[in-house]
This record gives sequence, C-alpha cells and structure tokens, in this order.
Amino acid sequence: MMVNNVPKLACKTFLRDYTDGMKVEALANFPIERDLVVDMTHFIESLEAIKPYIIGNSRTADQGTNIQTPAQMAKYHQFSGCINCGLCYAACPQFGLNPEFIGPAAITLAHRYNEDSRDHGKKERMAQLNSQNGVWSCTFVGYCSEVCPKHVDPAAAIQQGKVESSKDFLIATLKPR
Repeated sequence: MMVNNVPKLACKTFLRDYTDGMKVEALANFPIERDLVVDMTHFIESLEAIKPYIIGNSRTADQGTNIQTPAQMAKYHQFSGCINCGLCYAACPQFGLNPEFIGPAAITLAHRYNEDSRDHGKKERMAQLNSQNGVWSCTFVGYCSEVCPKHVDPAAAIQQGKVESSKDFLIATLKPR
C-alpha cells in the first residue's frame, strides 16, 4: 500500500504512528483492479522469467548434501531475504516510466541465484538481465532500497548486475568468433 505517498507494508503500519492522519492508496506503478487491489501480473511474470531456483546442479542424493562455506553463503545471503512484497516496484521511478522493466525484485532474485555456488544457471539469467528492460534500465535512484522492509538492498544487486553485464559484454567482444 501507499501510506501518505510512501510504499509500506500495511500489516506493519499502525494508525497510532500517524497522529496527523493517514492517506492509504493502492500500490503505485501497478494497474489498479479495484479499490486498493493492484494487478501484479507483470511482477510475477518477471520473477518467474529469471528462474528463481537452483539450475543445473547435477548432484544426486547419494553424493550427500550441497555444503557451502560461510563465505559462499555470505555472497548472496543479504539478497535472499526478499518477501516479494512489490514495494520496490512502487518506489522505482523507472518502473513507473517503463512498465516492461523487469524491476528491482526480479533483478535482486537473479543476483541471489547467480551468486549461489550451487547454481549453474547464470548464463540463462544474464540474458534477462542484459536485455533492453534489464539492469541498464535502472538509473540508480536507490529508493527501492530505502523502502525495502527486509533491508535487502535491491539497488546494490542491480549495480552488481551491471558489473556482471559489463563483464559479459567485454568477454563477448574480445572472444574470437
């Protein structure tokens, strides 16, 4: 919901904190279906498109569990706390201007799995991140990180995604054909 023009979780917002009144509106940047209900179809499709799961790990149950070191887990742990609330999309001026932008949460989730040592799907996800509506659509306002109730820092994930995208471009340019 938008509470006094700020994206917030309604379940964590209390009237007692707004002594001067409260204005509650539907989440910004999403098509309104009715009253406070918004259509989050594009949001869900963007999340699904980046394949938010471990890809290509050929390890079988006979081989035991996938053990990670604390350092390996630390690379993505911050980005794994996303609760898919959509507040970052409501805060994102680029998503407001370009509804085809895959958005902060999807990019953050892609980054989370790209950094996971057990995953082998980075190439597939980078195609999405490198697309016209991927990481380069972000102008780094950073408001997505400010409104995140779980302190995931989507802006940092997007900037790290830009670094990875630049590496991909450079390698593709220098690689002999």
